[in-house]
Amino acid sequence: MPRIANLLFAGVACLAVAMFFVAFNQMAMQDTAYTHHANLDDPAADDSRHVADQKTSHADESESSGDLEVSAVKFPVTIRKPSGPPRIELAGMDPQGRSATVACSTCHANRKPNIENVSAATLDEFHRGMTFKHGTITCYACHNPDGSDSLRMADGTSLEYQDVMTLCSQCHGPQATAFAHGAHGGMNGHWDLTRGPQTKNNCIDCHDPHAPNYPKMIVGFKPKDRFNAPADSDHDHQGADVHDSH
Repeated sequence: MPRIANLLFAGVACLAVAMFFVAFNQMAMQDTAYTHHANLDDPAADDSRHVADQKTSHADESESSGDLEVSAVKFPVTIRKPSGPPRIELAGMDPQGRSATVACSTCHANRKPNIENVSAATLDEFHRGMTFKHGTITCYACHNPDGSDSLRMADGTSLEYQDVMTLCSQCHGPQATAFAHGAHGGMNGHWDLTRGPQTKNNCIDCHDPHAPNYPKMIVGFKPKDRFNAPADSDHDHQGADVHDSH
């Protein structure tokens, strides 16, 4: 009899525990359903979260753009240019003793251009005696026969003197590429453009356009310094003696 009572008590206890878990699960499901329904009824809550996300995204973009602005702050690179067409200085002076200059077109516009000229030796009037060593090109390969105050590209188009580097780059492409990379042509200023501006020379700052090649380098002694200057002190003599003894 006591055994049957114990079995009944155990069964009642198990049933009570099972009912407790069932009731707990139902309450949890109801809370989840209520929260989802509340969100559907209040879209502002979602919007506020969306706005917050957008603000975070914009903040990231601002920080990113800020970094770009910092890294993009660079000083300009200026390439020197001629002020304009060359002016020819007259040999004589006016009655007041003043010298004068004239434009190329002042004389060249009054005569027919000779497109066959390839050297100063064939000139019969203008620029006689000038040095011209620029390959086998003719004068009018670069100068504009239809407008002496401008240059002439290979395709015949006119080019302002200020853009002479465009003319040179037609034939001297490797030098133009090296110039763009900083390996050719002199410059003043800063290599690091975040620290200051840079000014680069023009082709004709260093090269005579009519004889662009530099003369051959002549090897000579380096300028006098403390290594090759005559010894003029006891210390130098002592040092020389020690050196000679070795």
